[in-house]
Amino acid sequence: MASAPRDGDDHLGSVEFVREDDGSITARDLETGLARGGDTRAEALSQLAEVLALEAGEGEPVTEDDLDEWEINSDDFDDKELPEFVR
Repeated sequence: MASAPRDGDDHLGSVEFVREDDGSITARDLETGLARGGDTRAEALSQLAEVLALEAGEGEPVTEDDLDEWEINSDDFDDKELPEFVR
């Protein structure tokens, strides 16, 4: 069931889908401006949901073991270059 947005919540829950030149789909949350892509609208929306959850503080912190698995050496970057969740 959909509901009308409250005052000041014009974009609350609103998502914009864009078909990219390569055929993929980008889903962008209009409230936060965060976006993710995928091969389908469902995949893009699922990826966006994950990003929004991480932005809200959900999930587990990245560990040194994670960085090793992803072959990322944090010493190769300035702290300003790394995403906040890796710092």
